[in-house]
Amino acid sequence: MPPLTLFRQPLPYCRLPLACLLCLASLFVWAGDDHVAVEPSAELLASLHQGGYVFYMRHGPTDTSFPDRVPVDFDDCATQRPLSDEGRELMATVAEHMARYAWPIEDPILVTPFCRTQETARILFPNKPQQIDELLRYTAAMTVDEKRPVIEHTGKALSLPVEGSANRMIVAHGPSLADLMDYFPAEGTLVIFSPLGEEGYLYRASIPPELWPSLASQAP
Repeated sequence: MPPLTLFRQPLPYCRLPLACLLCLASLFVWAGDDHVAVEPSAELLASLHQGGYVFYMRHGPTDTSFPDRVPVDFDDCATQRPLSDEGRELMATVAEHMARYAWPIEDPILVTPFCRTQETARILFPNKPQQIDELLRYTAAMTVDEKRPVIEHTGKALSLPVEGSANRMIVAHGPSLADLMDYFPAEGTLVIFSPLGEEGYLYRASIPPELWPSLASQAP
């Protein structure tokens, strides 16, 4: 297994020219080599019952024949790339696997303004409230300047310690994580982090949809 990688929390967005260059550089500096996804150990899966972790779920598989309209209208799902029927079925299966573990999830679930993240969250946790976080947005269509506050905010969401004995759940997008830490998870992948506050966050493991069946024997 590759060594765990500590990602430092990016510095706040700056306005002074020299400071901006330093801040921008900090967004792309982290320990270790290029990110390599790892499978969760049995010990990690068990420790998730105690809470304190951050889960970052990329939304389920989508229908690429209906791309996002530019500009997208967040109040109109018809202008956005939707989950595919197969994607909905796959996320329902993922929901069943996660239910077997019964990891505690804090309220509310953090989602982006896009309909596909909110629908994914409803499939996974139909009885949990959602909170739309505008700054967890999809970064693929953004300029470098537009991305900067989103990348900073996403890093903070992964770094902020979780209070109590639950885990924070974020349902968001692959490009945003790729811009933050050079890791582009497949649709429907659950990525697990340890939040370290001002020290940043520690990547722990990833569970793509196809891995869940092999983990079933480790569920309670």
